[in-house]
Amino acid sequence: MKKDFFTSKLWSTRKAGLSQTIERRVETIEGEKFTWINLQNPERKDIEQLAQKYHFNVLNIEDCLTKFELPKLDSYDDHVFVILHFPPLDATKGIQQFTQLSIFVGSDFLVTIHQGDLKPLVDMVNTCKENSDPQRRQRLIGKSTGSLLHEIIDVLVDDLLHTIRKIVGNLEDIEDIVFDEKKSAGRQISVLRREITKLRRIVQPLKRITLETAKNLQRFSKSEEDLTLYFDDIIDHVDKVIESLEESKETLEIYKDTDFMLSTEKSNKILSVLTMIFTLSIPATVIGQFYGMNVNIPGGIETGTWFTLGPYTTFIFVIFISAIPALLMWFYFRRLGWFTT
Repeated sequence: MKKDFFTSKLWSTRKAGLSQTIERRVETIEGEKFTWINLQNPERKDIEQLAQKYHFNVLNIEDCLTKFELPKLDSYDDHVFVILHFPPLDATKGIQQFTQLSIFVGSDFLVTIHQGDLKPLVDMVNTCKENSDPQRRQRLIGKSTGSLLHEIIDVLVDDLLHTIRKIVGNLEDIEDIVFDEKKSAGRQISVLRREITKLRRIVQPLKRITLETAKNLQRFSKSEEDLTLYFDDIIDHVDKVIESLEESKETLEIYKDTDFMLSTEKSNKILSVLTMIFTLSIPATVIGQFYGMNVNIPGGIETGTWFTLGPYTTFIFVIFISAIPALLMWFYFRRLGWFTT
């Protein structure tokens, strides 16, 4: 058996004006039957060196260097080129952007290129590099390039399932907020809708590309294993993600409508209360306006104030004649049922 060896090159580059260091990694892992090369945040020269060695198409090289290229599959005589998208998820900030994974796969080589940090893929590379799990390492690089590609896509799709679970958890939190009159759920609903929309953009083409990949990889398998069966399992997981996203989208739409209805009902209640207060204060306002005029009014300054009930007799009289129409309106509105809304 050929002895495995690992060669690695690691650079650190610093963006101008930024304090964050971004790793540029080119790692080569020698398996029993093929070579796995992983490039993270590579430069053009890194990809061009591989292109000269394995005769990659120039257009595919440009696609790898593009931060966002539509998912695709190009099939050649000696290799297949695949582009897939996966979401890196920050638990505090949510889904910020897509991470593009470019793949060149042939019978004796597998090249993975990604601009962002795909943690599950990086963990797989580290497992093969450090040999921390010999059984898993043997499963990854002990068979064929098609088998390894299946493992890569499978673990990334499983990570999508974890993302879906977080979205479902956020839905449950939003449900509590929607029915809490003291909180507003509008912003949370909008943010979650954005994340669901981004995930749907990723998952919809993922299923199609995975199906096409399974059909093209069998010819590179050096064993009798049927890769179609393995990729069918990935398709099942993708279908589960799609189904969960559709259910989450429908549930979120229900919460959005419910939040709108409850907010409208709350606004109507506030307006009703304010309208009632204003309406009931109309008699006092009208009578007060009369007594504020410089005209002869019973109990006014010109005719002389009343002292039957003391020095505040006129004030008591004004309050009394203001309260009578207000009480009459209150009983009338109550009879109409306006105070029950």
